[in-house]
Amino acid sequence: MIEAVSEFNLPDVLPLVREYQQFYQVPEIDEGKNAEFFSQFGIGSPLGCQFVFKDSDRAVGFATIYFSFSSTIASKVGVLNDVYVQPNARRKGIAEALINHCRDYAVKHGAVRLQWVTATDNEQAQALYDKMNTKKSTWHFYTYSA
Repeated sequence: MIEAVSEFNLPDVLPLVREYQQFYQVPEIDEGKNAEFFSQFGIGSPLGCQFVFKDSDRAVGFATIYFSFSSTIASKVGVLNDVYVQPNARRKGIAEALINHCRDYAVKHGAVRLQWVTATDNEQAQALYDKMNTKKSTWHFYTYSA
């Protein structure tokens, strides 16, 4: 079951956020900062929304969509910034369900597409994305730290 994250279920999602950050080797994980940051995204927020997948009332996965814009297509886009499913819950269609839910949410809120990036060595995730009706980009992703 997929539901939007709110103040009521955010405490269920934060341990998954920690696992996700550990997966991507974030050096300093701050629980307070995570709680404050992710509390911004929910139903009705113009910034985006976070969704949790619950299996038997236990949070096993989440996805976060942010809204942005693309100058090349002069349109609003949804940025799927996070997709995480606990290892013991993988290969059950949960990630695909979360992605499709985010796509539908983005379209409902005026976005013309949903886009995301993943690590080049995250082959398990890429296998899922490649089997979905998606288009892989050849763009390179750069960051410039403040």
